[in-house]
Amino acid sequence: MEGTTLRTARLALRPVRDEDIDRILEYRNLPEVTYWLLRTEVEPVAFRAAWRRAAADPDDHSVAVTLAGLVIGTVSLDVVDGMGQPGMPARTEAQLGYIFDPAHAGRGYATEAVAAMVAHAFTGLGVRRITAGCFADNLASVRVLEKVGMRREQHGVGDSWHAERGWVDGYTYALHADTWCATPR
Repeated sequence: MEGTTLRTARLALRPVRDEDIDRILEYRNLPEVTYWLLRTEVEPVAFRAAWRRAAADPDDHSVAVTLAGLVIGTVSLDVVDGMGQPGMPARTEAQLGYIFDPAHAGRGYATEAVAAMVAHAFTGLGVRRITAGCFADNLASVRVLEKVGMRREQHGVGDSWHAERGWVDGYTYALHADTWCATPR
């Protein structure tokens, strides 16, 4: 998404800048955020390097989500090859993820930002399918995915390790371009 800014009614979604990393780290390693993440803590230098690599990757369309200029979250969107036999078109699937500052929770910002990225993936990037995963008990994430029209395609029983809870269930959600186009907005 090099240089592109997506706008919603309240938010701007733009490429992550180096100066955003410290702000993202302010909430990224909070216990209430890491509770539902697979990587429960990130080291700042490595985290900054990973974002720099992402910015240079043409298949990574991750963005900072800003509200009145303040970074309140990130949405990641990685375009990948789907599963298929030889001859399958390349780069037709995307993997979606998001992390938001809990100080801005409960106001619909994550849903608004994720919906904008879904629209961009289908209309701007030409992907045909988007997937996202979460712990089954992460109800806030489940609500976001379902509100943007994603369907639960997989319920893995005891398939995900959680540091405090042990083996827990995980969900995989997906949305196809043809279904998204048919969904009234």
